[in-house]
Amino acid sequence: MESTNRPRLSPFCADLGSKKLLLNSKPPMTEEDVLDASNHCWCRRTNQVLGPDREVAVPELCRSGRSCFRSLFDSLT
Repeated sequence: MESTNRPRLSPFCADLGSKKLLLNSKPPMTEEDVLDASNHCWCRRTNQVLGPDREVAVPELCRSGRSCFRSLFDSLT
């Protein structure tokens, strides 16, 4: 069995923004990695609290399956 060192991909959209994410040097893996005491997030694509689909940009919603979702891997290519 061959071992691969593939990085774990974040479950969150690459466009999800928060103050805490600006300070992190690694991809967020949990909601605690995204949210600070203010719980304020925004969409970096729209620069608003609403994403392109007019839904709120929050960690529990900005995941795979949402129409505007982009994975962190996609943003690197």
